[in-house]
Amino acid sequence: MELNTDHPTEKMIRAKKRLEELKGFYWHFAVYLVVNIAISVLKISRNLSDGETFNEAFWDFGTFAVWFFWGIGLAFHAARVFSFNPFFGKDWEEKQIQKFMEEEKQEKEKFK
Repeated sequence: MELNTDHPTEKMIRAKKRLEELKGFYWHFAVYLVVNIAISVLKISRNLSDGETFNEAFWDFGTFAVWFFWGIGLAFHAARVFSFNPFFGKDWEEKQIQKFMEEEKQEKEKFK
């Protein structure tokens, strides 16, 4: 039995799911900003109290490490939510389908 994807309830379910994914990403992004700003401020203030200059404290790798590594995860989350896939997009899928269909056609013609 084929699922009717044009039915209003099906569309509503898909829209709600999409909305939940989007809200989840925005919450992830908000927490990312708040937590990383707090960590950076604490790290810089601790380094300043240890006698470092502001420049030394600010440009310390530890100040940006969490931003960087958590940012990688956030980027993957964004790519999934916003359907960004530069490697296996719709064009790639269509080209692969055409390629497989052509190969199958050539394979059949080989045995005629």
